[in-house]
Order: sequence, then structure tokens, then C-alpha cells
Amino acid sequence: MRISDSIEQFIKEMLGDDSQEVELRRNELAEYFGCAPSQINYVLATRFSPSQGYMTESHRGGGGYIRIVRVMETGRQKMAYLVRDRIGESISEEEALRIIGHLRESGNAADGEAAMMTAAVSGKALAVPLVPEVKNVLRARILKSMILALANQHAMAAQNQPKK
Repeated sequence: MRISDSIEQFIKEMLGDDSQEVELRRNELAEYFGCAPSQINYVLATRFSPSQGYMTESHRGGGGYIRIVRVMETGRQKMAYLVRDRIGESISEEEALRIIGHLRESGNAADGEAAMMTAAVSGKALAVPLVPEVKNVLRARILKSMILALANQHAMAAQNQPKK
């Protein structure tokens, strides 16, 4: 397991299921994992961003700390945000996979759905003689379409739930 994965897993375990925020000291965390504080910054920036459902605050001085807050959004709000604000007109394969992973982790996409989405936006699926910029535009359109279909499927399932 890579150090970034270990740091991410450690932080997510600290958050747990019922905690919405955690405070960490960057230097202590870096010392614990035997890495540079910049590695902690990298993990926070790439794995605990708003697109993954987290907000981070950094407080300097007096020992300083980092607060990570899990943002609570409904599945539909999250998917609308992804389509409207996060994906844009173009997206890299790496960023698309990160978004799909978050959808799976948050329960907005089942494992099978996430696997199909991953396959559809992969470099292998888009292995056509086009410049990378055009592939990223196609990838964004494919991902948006799949997320919208998933949101519609969830909305229909919610409507068919018996009311209490």
C-alpha cells in the first residue's frame, strides 16, 4: 500500500461513521508516517477535497492544526454538484476515477455501477486517434451522462419506496 493510501485510510478511520470532523496536527501525522509534511498536504488536497465530500481548514501558529469536516449532502445534491461544478467541459482520467471512487465510497454508486463507469471513462475505452484534450472533453460528457442516469435511477427508486 502506498503512503498516500495509508494516510488517507488512517484519516478516514479517525473520522469513522458517526464523526463529522477530526482535528490533526500535520507535523505529528507526518512524523507518525515517517514522511514530509508536504505528503500530508498532498493527501489532503487530493483525497479530502470538496469533490470528495470534505472541507479542510488549516490553522497556523500556536501548534496549528488541520480540521477535516465531512460535508453532508444528499446523493442528488452531490451528483448535481459534480455535473454542474466539478466535471466541467473537460476532465482527466485520474480526476474522473477519483470522482467515481467517491461516488462508490459514499454509497451513491454500487460497486458494479462504479466499475462500469470506470470502464467507460478509461484510457482503454477512449483509445482512439484523438488529441488528449478531445479525449478529456469526451470523457467529461460520458461521465456527466452516466452520473445523470445514476441520479435519475436513484430518484425513481426513492419515489417507489413505500411512505412511512
